[in-house]
Amino acid sequence: MLTLEQAAALNGSMVTQENLLLHAKNVSYAMGALARHFGEDPEHWQAVGLLHDYDYEKYPEEHLQHTKEPLLAAGVPEEDVRAILSHGWGHCTDVKPETNMEKSLYTVDELTGIIQACARMRPQGIRDLEAKSVLKKFKDKKFAAKCDRELILRGCELLGLELREVTELCLEGMRPHAEELGLLGTEG
Repeated sequence: MLTLEQAAALNGSMVTQENLLLHAKNVSYAMGALARHFGEDPEHWQAVGLLHDYDYEKYPEEHLQHTKEPLLAAGVPEEDVRAILSHGWGHCTDVKPETNMEKSLYTVDELTGIIQACARMRPQGIRDLEAKSVLKKFKDKKFAAKCDRELILRGCELLGLELREVTELCLEGMRPHAEELGLLGTEG
């Protein structure tokens, strides 16, 4: 099973841009909360979340095409590599998310971007951010415009959860790490 230590080392060998490292952490912490929700191992899911954009910095136009072989060679279990590949379903891979881990990663990858953007605008950041505020911004297609809302909704449907539930879980996972994530807000 992939550990957080392994994931951090592997990710650090390929990812140097601060924004990508921050995104990986946002996804990782959200994945930990989803794991708890489904009664799974949070550290394992966090590790997969941390490593999900392994090849993006070096190969943005060929995202996930340079992931499988290097990660398998590094000893990452096939099921974890598959989960990572599945987050690109429909836009850069044909690996459909099937397990709760895969469906969660597929969904929170984009959703954490909207949450991060919301938190950065608030005096208290993510510390007092509620799902209803995120959902209000979710409806505004110009806000965090690069975050694919259709993909998020498709992911929620795959999970069998409402968007509000998934948003609350992401907030729950990210909130304790507000300082590390730079989400303390304008008064933080």
